[in-house]
Amino acid sequence: SITGSLGFVFPSMRTRLRPMSENTLNSALRRLGYASNEMTAHGFRAMASTLLNESGKWSPDAIERSLAHGDSDKVRAAYHRGAHWKERVAMSQWWSDLLDELRSGATILSFPGAMTG
Repeated sequence: SITGSLGFVFPSMRTRLRPMSENTLNSALRRLGYASNEMTAHGFRAMASTLLNESGKWSPDAIERSLAHGDSDKVRAAYHRGAHWKERVAMSQWWSDLLDELRSGATILSFPGAMTG
């Protein structure tokens, strides 16, 4: 197990019985020079959701389960209990590979006309 006998990969600094807080991550981002209007801890989740959905490779259900989002449709939530583990594992590896590519300076291609800001 990644976490040994504990339940969190990133536990709180105060107690290992709770997860690291969003404020801890936001403080780290500020120390790294990112303003709050540039990046937040929750912004990483939004970025992941956007890029995973935009890739067209993954089902929305697997993406939402990975982000630990509940289903707003209460009837569907009561009956849809799938964890989508196999797809989530493949998706996590794809995400990891994408981040590795970006870190190593992958060439980002521009597609003229694709975005009209």
